[in-house]
Amino acid sequence: MARNALLCTNKLLLSSPSSSPFAKLLDSCNKSKLSPDVRAVHACVVKSQFSYEVFINNRLIDVYGKCGYFNYARILFDKMPTRNAFTYNSIIGALTISGSIDEAERVFFSMPEPDQCSWNLMVSGFSQLEVFDRSLGYLVKMHGDDFLLNEFSYGSALSACAGLRDSVMGTQIHASLAKSRFIADVYMGSALVDMYAKCGDVDSAQKVFNGMTERNTVSWNSMITCYEQNGPASEALQIFVRMMECGVEPDEMTIASVISACASLCAVIQGREIHARVVKFNKLRSDLVISNALVDMYSKCNMINEARWLFDRMPIKNVVSETSIVSGYAKAASVKTARTMFSKMIDRNIVSWNALIAGYTQNGENEEALALFLLLKREPVWPTHYTFGNLLNACANLADLKLGRQAHTHVLKQGFRFQHGFEPDIFVGNSLIDMYMKCASVEDGNRVFRKMVERDGVSYNAMIVGYAQNGQGNEALALFKEMLAVSEMKPDHVTMIGVLCACSHAGLVEEGCRYFDSMSREFGLKPLKDHYTCMVDLLGRAGRLFEAKNTILSMPMNPDSVVWGSLLSACKLHRDIEMGSFVADKLLEIDPENSGPYVLLSNMYAELGRWRDVTRVRKLMRKNGVVKQPGCSWIEISSRTHVFMVKDMRHSKKKEIYLLLKGLSKVMKLSGYVPNIADYDADEEQNKGEFTLVEELEVPLALGHLN
Repeated sequence: MARNALLCTNKLLLSSPSSSPFAKLLDSCNKSKLSPDVRAVHACVVKSQFSYEVFINNRLIDVYGKCGYFNYARILFDKMPTRNAFTYNSIIGALTISGSIDEAERVFFSMPEPDQCSWNLMVSGFSQLEVFDRSLGYLVKMHGDDFLLNEFSYGSALSACAGLRDSVMGTQIHASLAKSRFIADVYMGSALVDMYAKCGDVDSAQKVFNGMTERNTVSWNSMITCYEQNGPASEALQIFVRMMECGVEPDEMTIASVISACASLCAVIQGREIHARVVKFNKLRSDLVISNALVDMYSKCNMINEARWLFDRMPIKNVVSETSIVSGYAKAASVKTARTMFSKMIDRNIVSWNALIAGYTQNGENEEALALFLLLKREPVWPTHYTFGNLLNACANLADLKLGRQAHTHVLKQGFRFQHGFEPDIFVGNSLIDMYMKCASVEDGNRVFRKMVERDGVSYNAMIVGYAQNGQGNEALALFKEMLAVSEMKPDHVTMIGVLCACSHAGLVEEGCRYFDSMSREFGLKPLKDHYTCMVDLLGRAGRLFEAKNTILSMPMNPDSVVWGSLLSACKLHRDIEMGSFVADKLLEIDPENSGPYVLLSNMYAELGRWRDVTRVRKLMRKNGVVKQPGCSWIEISSRTHVFMVKDMRHSKKKEIYLLLKGLSKVMKLSGYVPNIADYDADEEQNKGEFTLVEELEVPLALGHLN
């Protein structure tokens, strides 16, 4: 600064025949980014014979803008008596850097004759400020006015297409670029790969990458990020290996993307190898983005101790670091620790809140998830579609229709349209359908489905499975046929589970068999274990037990306790004790500690009056140390849930409850009701009093009547 101040007294500088020395000084000022230096040079210019020279004043505007001193640039521009195209371009550049894009647009429109640089400044300015549609609008106008597009035009436009996820416009720009001399430029190739990657067009991105004659680190990074974000993530690792084989040195962006790919794959071995590489380089070891990616990777690989060790040793942390460790603890079922870490966060964004709410929901602590959402509503943080997706899942898990409808009200206030796009919110609509179906409010679920702007396969699956679970098999099959006829969507494995369950509930055995056979023949779906379980249930309900047994024996995978349990339930329903004994033996081989087979088999014997076999099964149960889980039921009264176990005598109103039950039992007996004793523990058949039924099943109902 002192040197520049002395310039004003330098007669040689002031008497210079040209303004070139001032221009060189301004170049130095541009590198230092110091306002006093620029202003000192400006003062010298004012005292010189070049105070009104357009060239040096243009340079002053340009340097003021690049150094961030926009007011000085604007004042100088307004005072200039003579201007040329470079003058306008300099102030437009300064205004776009400052974010005053509307002001820059007004200056652009005031230009007598905008040139190629002027148009490029508008295209790039709007693109950099993420006003992508207007950026592309200027590119179209520029092309329409017969201005030649260059690498700056194409680069900014491709960035705008990537921001809009507009592959149609991006492809058109690619076609124009292919006709120009810039198609071989490495930066254009990288921009194309990045655009296709962000639009989700992996094949086109790979095709452009393969066709590049020259690649730099940015090119490789764009391709790695493409696979990391769009999948398959394993390809990102393969591209990274190729990059290393080609001798290209990875940078921070490369390492962060590869670590994220390892996190998606839970590839902890490869992740540790990358971590070892990071440790060897000081530049990488101290990088915050890489450290955050490593914490996230270890968290997603269920290595929360390693994630915490790394987190504690980070010299600098931000909200991303803290959110990653909160999410890691939540996924590791350490929700209390996650809540503690969350409480210590100074800065919390919506991602932090979503991570903890999701953690509570995934770990079955749905009430805590709802309570946390209420706390969120008091904060100056705006919930997103992910927030509402988790909130609705919590309501669905609780099967609480009242809370679900309140959550739906919040969704409506948010203005979601349930459609795809840059910020897709279609899954919020899907979560609403799922919630209503699990709360048995089928009409509400159907209403949401019909009002959705767009629907995907998950939307149809939620409705079909929901119909089936609520016993409306015919409606489920009708919607499945509509899905095949109206939409271009193909059914997946979940769809077919819903269809087979619907056939089972509707008693449509032949139709269910036909749909099962069509899975591989018509839809290219290989039946999974769940589909075989549905078929066993379908055949079992219809009494076709031998066909159900043969279905199990023909499974290409080992049958589990669920599929055998389905057949055992069918044997009990149809009182086939011989088949039931065979199935029970199979179940006990698979899961000897499960009380279900013992209880079902003993109840089947009890129904036939074979008490010796009942005693034998119960003795075997005690010998193996198997204990039947006690029955449990509940009722909600005035927003309070009352829970009852078998023979529960802990409730404050137990005397009133059992007195009412005694009266109900007498009325039932007078009406000719005889309880099915085989539905209870056969060991205690001889000791069952007249309140066996009501003690185990009717206590909550009695409390409801009392209130």
